[in-house]
Amino acid sequence: MTQVPATTAPALDTAKRWTLGTAPWQKIAPLGAARARVIIDNDFSGDPDDLFQVVHHLISPSVEIPLVIGSHLREGDPFDPGPDTATNAVSVLHDVFARLGLDSTQVIVKGSEAPLADRATPQQSEAADAIIAEALRDDARPLFFVAGGGLTDLASAYLLEPRIAERLTVVWIGGGEHAGLAVPPPDAMPIEYNLLIDVVAGQVVFNDSDLTIWQVARDVYRQCLVSDAELRLRVAAAGPVGEYLYDEVANVMLRAALEGRGPAETYALGDSPLVLLTALQSLFEADSSSSTHVTRPTPHIGDDGQYTAVPEAREMRVYTWVDTRLMFEDFYLKLHEFSRWQASENS
Repeated sequence: MTQVPATTAPALDTAKRWTLGTAPWQKIAPLGAARARVIIDNDFSGDPDDLFQVVHHLISPSVEIPLVIGSHLREGDPFDPGPDTATNAVSVLHDVFARLGLDSTQVIVKGSEAPLADRATPQQSEAADAIIAEALRDDARPLFFVAGGGLTDLASAYLLEPRIAERLTVVWIGGGEHAGLAVPPPDAMPIEYNLLIDVVAGQVVFNDSDLTIWQVARDVYRQCLVSDAELRLRVAAAGPVGEYLYDEVANVMLRAALEGRGPAETYALGDSPLVLLTALQSLFEADSSSSTHVTRPTPHIGDDGQYTAVPEAREMRVYTWVDTRLMFEDFYLKLHEFSRWQASENS
């Protein structure tokens, strides 16, 4: 699991300070303002791949980030068994912001600590209210809701205010393989990990809502492998933030080896497509044009986590391949650029 800090380390307070909407580490200033808004929702006390995603998003000037939501894991999750996993996620976020020297902590909000009890009753939370407020805010730029965990907070916001479906696009890392596109991996969980966090919320989003969905299912997020050599030489070598990110992954890899599931020289940074599909869109005819997807009617999700085809349903995107070269090269270069600035004597 991601290490949940008891307190923010005092040494982090000496880091260079900055705020969202600025990029002082870039010697050549960003060319123009952010052209899209991104609400980030992730289970930050779980698999540390979400740490890579949130750092990458935060140092990407093409998007404005009005909210970063710390969401819950399922009860008894092996990364963080709970019960206060959303609270732990928020603590991790404050620690990450401190490590970055990022003062914009007002964007951090807490999600629900529990999944939906049924498909008609939302979980009231600070996050659900904040999602609604941002979705209904008068802003012509596209709004993406990117989720690397469960969908409780989004489903709750929709149940409270269905009008948000007209105002945002959901980019979700989760769900099992679609028939005809891919097959499950060996010994796969019967219900995919992120969907299992809250199957009922998945049913609200897929079955009951009219939300626009871009899905990165298990077969595609498993494509996002990086080698330990990459992590050692291109992440751990990139200053204190890089060391922190590497150490969190190394802890998981060592734990897996002790449990007889390793060693391995790769790790899946499966949440990183959330950055690729939003912050790294094409300049002309803006879209996630370097990755590939199919468009198909949105299926229903059953209690068993499996899909049922609904031919007349609204269309959704299902990504079949993501541009890992662009995604990871951009991250490595931005992280090194940021670390050089953070280590320099002059701003």
